[in-house]
Amino acid sequence: MDELFTPSLLVFEDRLETNLQRMQSTCDEAGIDLRPHIKTHKLVPVARRQIELGAKGLTCAKLGEAEAMLPSGVREIFVAHSLVDQRQAPRIAALAEQLDELRLATTSEAHLEALIPLIHQVGLNLPVMLAIDTGLNREGVRALESAQRMASKIDAEPLLELAGFYTHEGQFYGKDHSNRTTDVEALLTHICTVRDAINPALPVWPGCSVSATAITQQSNGRVQAVRPGAYVFGDLSLTQNADVMPWDHVALQVLATVVDKPTSDLALIDAGSKTFSSDRAREGISALAADGRDIAVVAVNEEHGYVRGEDVAQLQVGERILFVPAHVCTVVNLADEVKVITTDQTIRTTWPIDARGKNQ
Repeated sequence: MDELFTPSLLVFEDRLETNLQRMQSTCDEAGIDLRPHIKTHKLVPVARRQIELGAKGLTCAKLGEAEAMLPSGVREIFVAHSLVDQRQAPRIAALAEQLDELRLATTSEAHLEALIPLIHQVGLNLPVMLAIDTGLNREGVRALESAQRMASKIDAEPLLELAGFYTHEGQFYGKDHSNRTTDVEALLTHICTVRDAINPALPVWPGCSVSATAITQQSNGRVQAVRPGAYVFGDLSLTQNADVMPWDHVALQVLATVVDKPTSDLALIDAGSKTFSSDRAREGISALAADGRDIAVVAVNEEHGYVRGEDVAQLQVGERILFVPAHVCTVVNLADEVKVITTDQTIRTTWPIDARGKNQ
């Protein structure tokens, strides 16, 4: 590790394996499929391992991500995004031909109107998942009547098949985790009420790392799959804010170097917004020192991180620090590669980030 240039992204393989196995076991014990979202790791080796452990399929945000994951051996992909561009039809058709199943999303009545011409261009019968808003106030149907109208319109289209319902309960990141049981029950009641009013036989697929374990525990047969993503690596949102992952299970950390000490209580590191992104934890910080010292990245410019805290006074220029980022998904997407670290702190291999920048 001392030979690495910084900033570098390090993946600790023992922690990664623990996180992968734990989520798969949690789903297996509940009789629920795991269809993990790859937008966090964007890595074919990780996707391949998820499938080896028993993941039923993968969830992707964009077609580019789905295309990048094909070498993993995946047979089922759900693209959980509002596709509308008819020029994407050849790519959708090519993906569908290489998979056993490609599911698309429909996220509102307005979106369905745009999706139908796209599917006509594709020219294949495709299953679609209908998005239900459960409090994030982003994509998803807000009213039962709207969902019913969409279901009727899908049924009338010979190339579309309503295959289930999904939601992204990202609002759970900002909720009081002590009320999670109540919040999850409200979530399941809401989405299942919509599902039951349309077709009780259709599956329900929630998706969020904060709520995935609680959902499996409270499903009681109501949920057929979960789609968490960030659980593979962890970050400040999952550890300190949501309290669903132990600190010592965080599998991806950022190695940075102290490059300046303008004052005794301020250090500058060589990792800024081009490494950590502009996302911040609830406390307004971009990262915390992984070793437990009071060292926090409190602000970022493009190439600099501003580091403050009680232990900053002891830092020396040239010192290297491992940080846990606030939001791991955006950190991975900004890098070209990750270094895989063994339990004896040596580099086993380098993984290029296969779906890095695949935002189209």
